[in-house]
Amino acid sequence: QVQLVESGGGLVQAGGSLRLSCVVHGSVYGLNILGWYRQTPGKQRELVATMSSRATTNYSDSVKGRFTVSRDDAKNTVYLQMDSLQPEDTAVYYCNLDFLQIPPRNYWGRGTQVTVSS
Repeated sequence: QVQLVESGGGLVQAGGSLRLSCVVHGSVYGLNILGWYRQTPGKQRELVATMSSRATTNYSDSVKGRFTVSRDDAKNTVYLQMDSLQPEDTAVYYCNLDFLQIPPRNYWGRGTQVTVSS
C-alpha cells in the first residue's frame, strides 16, 4: 500500500516563499513520476511541477522561474520550493505519484493548503 503525506503549506505574504514536502510511504521503484498539482474551488486540478525518476522535470507556464521541484529518492520525498508567491498561487496543493509500469498505478496525497495574501 502506498500513502503520500504532504506538509509545509501555510499562509504567506505575496513575494514570500514556502517549501512543500511529500513523503511517500511504501515502495517507489521503476519508472515513475513524482510531482505536485493544485486546485482551487470550482476549478479542475492542474499540474504545477513534476520530476521523473530519470530527473526529467515539467513545469506549468505559470510557475516557471518561480517554483522548483526536486526529489530525494533515498528519503522517498519530493519537494516543491515556491518563491515569489502571488495571490493567484493560493490553492490546495496535492502530491502525486505515477507509476509508469504495467499495470499503471497512480496515487494522491490529501493536500496541503497554501494561501498567499496580497
